[in-house]
Parts: sequence; C-alpha cells; structure tokens
Amino acid sequence: MTGRSVLHEAGARQSTAQRRRTRRRRRALAALVTVALAVATLLAFMAADASGPRSPRHRLAARSPTPAGRRVAPPQYGATLAPAFARVTVKRLKLGLRSGILFDVRTGRVMWGRDPTAITPIASLTKMMTALVVVAHAKPSDRVLITSAATQFTGSGVGLLPLGKRVPLLALLYGLLLPSGNDAAIALAQHVAGNQAKFIGMMNRRASAMGLTCTHFSSVSGVVDQGNYSCTRDMAVLAHAMLLQPLLRRIVATRSAVIPFPIKGGRLYLYNNNPLLLGRYAGADGVKTGYTVAAGQCLVATARRGAAWLGVVLLHSGDIYDQGEQLLNAGFAKLRAR
Repeated sequence: MTGRSVLHEAGARQSTAQRRRTRRRRRALAALVTVALAVATLLAFMAADASGPRSPRHRLAARSPTPAGRRVAPPQYGATLAPAFARVTVKRLKLGLRSGILFDVRTGRVMWGRDPTAITPIASLTKMMTALVVVAHAKPSDRVLITSAATQFTGSGVGLLPLGKRVPLLALLYGLLLPSGNDAAIALAQHVAGNQAKFIGMMNRRASAMGLTCTHFSSVSGVVDQGNYSCTRDMAVLAHAMLLQPLLRRIVATRSAVIPFPIKGGRLYLYNNNPLLLGRYAGADGVKTGYTVAAGQCLVATARRGAAWLGVVLLHSGDIYDQGEQLLNAGFAKLRAR
C-alpha cells in the first residue's frame, strides 16, 4: 500500500468518527431540549396553580374537559353555578351574614353565594337530618315512648310530652319541624336507635353517604354547638333530600297544625316558626330555622312561583327574614327577566 493510500484511509476513518460524534451530540442535545420543555411545562402548571385560590372553601371546583366516550358525572348538587343569565348580583345585603347561598331547588344550581363552604354551627337546622333519618327507619304510624330524657330537654320544645306514655311518631315529626322541639328530637332518636349517641352515628353516616363534606353532627337537635357544624352548600343538599320526601315536604310547608295527642284536651297545637311562612311570603313552602348564640340566626327557606322553585340558606345572619326575602326576590326577578 502506498503512503498516499494509507493517509487517505486514515482520513476516511477520522471523518466517519467525526460524523458519529456529531450524531451523538445532536441526539444528546435533542434529549436535553425535550427534558427542558417538560420541566418548563411542569413549572408553568405549578405556577398557575400557586397563583390561584388557595382553598376550595371560597370557590366552586373547576371541571376539566371530559374525553369523548367517557361518562360524565352529574354535577354536584349545590356546587354548580347557574348559567350567567340566571345568576344574581346583590349589591348590599341588609345587616350581616357569614355565609349564604341562593339556589334552584330542582337542579341545585347556585344563583348567588357568599362563602358557601365556610364551616359554622347550624343550630336547629340539624333537625333536617334528624327528620330524614327518622323517616328512613320508622313509620309515621309508630308509637313513641316518652322518656325522662325527652322531658328534661333544654331550649325550644313542644313542651307537653307526657312522660311514660306513647305518642304518635307523626305528631313528633310535626313537633320537631314546626316549633323546633328539642324534646321531640330526643324522643325520636331514642325510638329509632335506642339512645341519642347511636342516632348521632346514624346521622353522620347518612351525611357521609350524601357527600356532605362540611358537615358533622354531635347533637340530635342542634342545641349543642361544639362539633355540630356544616356549610350553606351542604345545607342546600340536605334540604333538597328532605324535600324529596312527600311527608316531610308537607310538614315543613305547614303554618300550623292541630294534632290528636294524649294530653288534657286531647289536642296538640303547633305553630311553624319560619318567618317567611308566618309573614306569608308569596310561594313560601319551607323549610327550617335555627338559633344559638354561636350559630346566630339560621334559615333554610324555599318558595315556588309558577315553574320556579328557589331556595336560600343563611348561616349566622343578622336578619333571616329580610335577607331571605331579599335574595329570593332577586332570584325570582332574575328568572322573570329572562
């Protein structure tokens, strides 16, 4: 082989090696670019998340697009905004309000809200769950034994429960939901579960099954504030479940009732303390009031006008009548203007 041929072959080998090194560098560079893009994308998402609201208590959960073919879960009742044309703007509520929500009873869509997942004591709104558990586990025709625990109640009550006698369960449901009888709540809890502690367990299990993530019960009546709390969104869900029960729907829409009862005179006279019902607000048909010092004035109210059925929940309100009326009026006016 000549010297020229040797040099030519060596040059060819060197050129091939250089091309290989160049290809390796290009592949390495491409890999680095890919990694850099992935990291940049991740950091962008993290930054967007960090700049958004810190807690779901103050916003409705975002819903991501669903790929074609996948089943779409139904909107969570009380956690989905109404269409823009049906949302209400309230410039100024009379007096103070810690938390509130205005919603369509049938769909659960929220027309207006103020801190709808803020956790606060709920006082006698508790009795909505008490009633719901009772009708699920007992019959209106049942006879309920009145024990000393029921007659030694504190706070609001029917006040005429005859110790040692059996009374109609239906009468106690009216006593629970119209005058907000703590004594009726105790008697019903004992009838269904044997004692109040077991009944409270049933209430909390029902709340969990309903997805009431703000809610916990420590009382069958709501007279105890410690450990007995919820939020306006959960109370809207609970009110809706209650109104699906024909018996309970009829009771909470009743202004007053006269019921046969084993007391002197043979009749029990009961009056609803819902201010919208008492004030004859047009279309008012429920649901429940509550008050303790810690909870303040509380209200779940519903009203129907034509095809519209709206509900309002107020927790720690300065005036449940004025605020309830103001929000419901705004809701009905918005729907009329469509």
